Parts: sequence; structure tokens; C-alpha cells
Amino acid sequence: MPRVGLSPDAVVDAAVAVIDADGPDALSLAAVASRTGVATPSLYKHVSSLDALRTLVQLRVITELGDELARAVLGRSADDALRALMNAYHGYAVTHPNRYAALPQQPRSDPALARAGDRAIEVILAVLRGYGLEGSAAIHATRCVRAAMHGFASLEISGGFQLAEDLGESHRLLVDTVVAGFGR
Repeated sequence: MPRVGLSPDAVVDAAVAVIDADGPDALSLAAVASRTGVATPSLYKHVSSLDALRTLVQLRVITELGDELARAVLGRSADDALRALMNAYHGYAVTHPNRYAALPQQPRSDPALARAGDRAIEVILAVLRGYGLEGSAAIHATRCVRAAMHGFASLEISGGFQLAEDLGESHRLLVDTVVAGFGR
């Protein structure tokens, strides 16, 4: 009989807590079992394997990011929406660096991850429609925006910016540069 209060969602919550505390490489069934107060075999009542748990965690994280982006751009358009999108992406990544590191780089490998990833991409595409971008042009622009957002966040999280200048100012400059590029 499953432990009262333990559910697949609670197991994912515990897995995310492990990742938040110690990074994606620390995720193990033993670590989740310890956090939930059960024996490791008890987790199999809620998740089928460590790989299945990793997929559920990735789904949670990509959904959280997509929700954050959608909230940020709601009711905004063009430059205001693009700024909000980029700031929300950066905010999520630096607030949850270990979760961010757990994001799948190829979500197409799993149908549920693909749907969640598509939802996040749809937010970006919707923002870019405010600049009249559709079809192929919108895909290229989405790639550029994602590269700028992911590149800056990844470098910041990994400590890649060691010079003394303020990182917030650098991020504002990146956002201003991207917005100016689309505003032309």
C-alpha cells in the first residue's frame, strides 16, 4: 500500500527538491526516497524507473518555464512583450539554476516533453508575431531569441562572466540589442 501523502506528484516534488539542493547529477531514487522518508523500492509504486522520474522532472521544469513565459507576456506586445519574455526566461534560469540545468535540450524524444516544449516555443512565436514574423522567418527568429536567452543564462549560471561589470547591466544591454534588432 502506498504511503499516505506520497503520490507521483509528491515524488516529483521531492526529485525537484533534490535537484534544487544538489544539482541534476544528484538525482537518484535513493536521494528521493530519503527525502520522502520511504525505502527506495517504495518509489516504484509511483514511478517506474529513474529514467521515468527524470522525464517527469523535465516535464515539470519545462512546464514551469513555459508558464512563467506565458504569464510574463500576457497582455503585452512587440517590444514590451519581448523584453518581458527575455527577463522572465533569465529570471527563471538564475532563480532555479539547477532546475534550469535539468531542462531537456532535445524534448522531442518524448511526446509529453515535446508538447510542453512546443507550448513554450508557442509563447515565443506569439511574441514574434507582434513583429510581423511568420513561418520560416519566425522559426529563425525564435532560434536567435532562444540562443540569446539560453546563452546568457548558461554563462551566468556557470560563472562564465568573471569581469567586474554589473551582470544586470549586461543583461539589459542584451535585451535592448535583441529588441532593437527586431524593431527594425
